[in-house]
Amino acid sequence: MFLIKRLLLPLLLLWATAAVAQEAEADSVGYIVRVGQMAPDFTVTLTDGSSVTLSQLRGRVVMLQFTASWCGVCRKEMPFIERDIWQKHKNNKEFALIGIDRDEPLEKVIAFGRQTKVTYPLALDPGADVFARYALRKAGITRNVLIDREGRIVMLTRLYNPEEFAALTREIDRLLAE
Repeated sequence: MFLIKRLLLPLLLLWATAAVAQEAEADSVGYIVRVGQMAPDFTVTLTDGSSVTLSQLRGRVVMLQFTASWCGVCRKEMPFIERDIWQKHKNNKEFALIGIDRDEPLEKVIAFGRQTKVTYPLALDPGADVFARYALRKAGITRNVLIDREGRIVMLTRLYNPEEFAALTREIDRLLAE
């Protein structure tokens, strides 16, 4: 029993220290990533069964939208993403947009896409593990992460704000014009 306690205590302390460190690193809206840093890599499965790895999209401007069917603000924002970003750039091979659904099953994500009438790719994020690479696991959504061709984060948004959304669309246009 003493040996188990002796082994477990350091592991528990290490875990608690890591959790506190992540909390300390988060910004005021829960992001743990920053503009200018490389976007954390991940692989997700899209609702059509295909997989996408972020690092394989290097050379493209990439927008990640973290979303979920239960998020009212996401439902408000998604038609704007569809109309003002996706429809404008969907045929541009230098642009990629992925909606990453936080911890919901495939059937629910497919239904969510139909309900919101979005045609951009939606991906599954079981356990919110991809989300947790960008923000505190318990932080809220909707969130957008804009990534340049080199894989660096150039813009982070939280919630839906028309002025901030307009700035996001302008930044996408600017990056695609480079």
